[in-house]
Amino acid sequence: MEKQVEKKHYNFHKYCDEERFVSYWHQLKEILKVGPHSVLEIGVGDRVLESYIKNNTSIKYNSADIADDLFPDAIANVTKLPFADDSFDTVCAFEVLEHLPFEKFIVALKEMRRVAVENVIISLPHWGRHFSFQIRLPYFKKIIWQHKFNFWPIRHIFKGEHYWEIGKKDYGLKKIKDAIITAGLEVKEDCVAFNSPYHHFFVMKKI
Repeated sequence: MEKQVEKKHYNFHKYCDEERFVSYWHQLKEILKVGPHSVLEIGVGDRVLESYIKNNTSIKYNSADIADDLFPDAIANVTKLPFADDSFDTVCAFEVLEHLPFEKFIVALKEMRRVAVENVIISLPHWGRHFSFQIRLPYFKKIIWQHKFNFWPIRHIFKGEHYWEIGKKDYGLKKIKDAIITAGLEVKEDCVAFNSPYHHFFVMKKI
């Protein structure tokens, strides 16, 4: 596997839109919810997650990426991580694994499972139409609802980055969940991020 984009890809005006920052919030929320003492992030991107964890929590942070110009702690492929078994409480990869051909998806999940003590958290792109609404009234808790529709899925075309996406033809949600089970993981929670419906989160535990 070779890197697909240069560091300039993460330029603020090109890469960091509002929905991506919503996704960062969800990434942090899911990590903090499981309460790890240590975390390994696969794919450092623009380092927003790393910065928050290092500066605002006591969690020991490590990173791995194939791109040496992003200066991760370890230059490594997710399908062959240079860490011992059970090295990190939580291992995560956000919007990363779709950059691998699908036949390597299970391989990557197994490797993440191997180096994790307990939890594996990922997000993947989820193609499709969605409907959502939000109600905010004084003195009442905010009400939100969102649903993803995948009628008439289209076939995915590789354009240099994503090899596949949830919701496209031959990549239904059941196929992804079956792959997760095959990798020896159990989905404890999965959801499409509100206000960032392209990102589907999976919180998993080793079985």
